[in-house]
Amino acid sequence: MTTTKSKIALVTGGSRGLGRNMAISLAKKGIDVLLTYNSNQTEADKVIAEIQSLGQNAAAFQLDASNTKSFDGFFKQVTDHLKEQRGDTNFDFLINNAGTALYAPFAETTEEQFDEVLNLHYKGVFFLTQKALPFINDGGRIINISSGLARFAFPGSSAYGATKGAIEVLTRYLAKELGARGIAANVVAPGAIATDFGGGRVRDNEEVNDQIASVTALGRVGLPDDIGGVVAFLCTEEAKWINGQRIEVSGGMML
Repeated sequence: MTTTKSKIALVTGGSRGLGRNMAISLAKKGIDVLLTYNSNQTEADKVIAEIQSLGQNAAAFQLDASNTKSFDGFFKQVTDHLKEQRGDTNFDFLINNAGTALYAPFAETTEEQFDEVLNLHYKGVFFLTQKALPFINDGGRIINISSGLARFAFPGSSAYGATKGAIEVLTRYLAKELGARGIAANVVAPGAIATDFGGGRVRDNEEVNDQIASVTALGRVGLPDDIGGVVAFLCTEEAKWINGQRIEVSGGMML
């Protein structure tokens, strides 16, 4: 077990896909991890076990990142845990990663679909970050996960891509308004990644996979290992002067 001097990251959606890779990459940097899962506690527990095998402390909490009314109760759970384990309620890094895909043509996107995407990818991030502020140590970091789809347009991702665009603007405001506390805020924008995201579309559909590889300078789709280390790097001292930036991690997609 590590000493109480380890810094701590809170990763939303850390039980699978990119979030899982981020959580493990952070642990490899000597950072303790709190992660959230929406419904699959079994997978979250596997990530916890892997982090602990790396010598770091970890805990998982259930969270619907689109339900703002649950955030007070969530932070009470998190801070009670931290108080019990470490003697104070604060953590250092917030990684807003939780998300799901929506593939729907603009003309056919329903208001219900739009609201689901907005609540999870923008409203939820906005207010979860707001609620987290009293517990983020001065000098901490906020990393918001966007998407290449905020820069280039693929038909069927208008609602999703637009909310990610909003996140990128919000991040610059966070960097500006939280600078007095020494808190840096940045965006990591993955390209298309082979995970179970969106039903595993990029990973499992050979035609989609080939199309993405053909428009990517490095000639393949992304993998979770391509992303987690970048997020972990942004939580290190080496990255302390990076602030208000959008870092696209896409292998040179759609250049």
